Amino acid sequence: MRRVDREVRDINEILKIVDKAKILHLGLFDIEYPYVVPLHYGYEYKDGILIFYMHAAKEGHKLDLIRRNRNVCIELECDVEEIPGGDIPCKYGSTFASVIGRGYAEILEDEQEKIYGLKLLMLNQTGREFKFDGKMASTVEMIKVTVPSFTAKANPK
Repeated sequence: MRRVDREVRDINEILKIVDKAKILHLGLFDIEYPYVVPLHYGYEYKDGILIFYMHAAKEGHKLDLIRRNRNVCIELECDVEEIPGGDIPCKYGSTFASVIGRGYAEILEDEQEKIYGLKLLMLNQTGREFKFDGKMASTVEMIKVTVPSFTAKANPK
């Protein structure tokens, strides 16, 4: 990290960023170019590893790419606001907080794990707990992304 003065190391502060961001940008390997897709997510933090859960349609490009190559990257940001610079362009900037990580994706098959992921997704997105059953879980695919390597950075107000 070039700007070590902006590095966020406290895991509680990193988890605050993950809580607040709401949209995860999932980077996948496509044939010639990277493919990045924004997704709603739920997550948990266990043993130093971030684990994200996202839902998807039963078929699609991102699922095909995950089946070809499980290696992914993630990016989340929040608190983005312009810092005005007046008449001097180089004085403009922005506040932000972000998390970037590398890991691997899998498409879940286990019904209970899909339900668990859906519960986390809805809790993170709405702050509410919902009940899911196997019928509901069977209507979507669930993507689980395990991220053992991540960094965070912030330029607060």
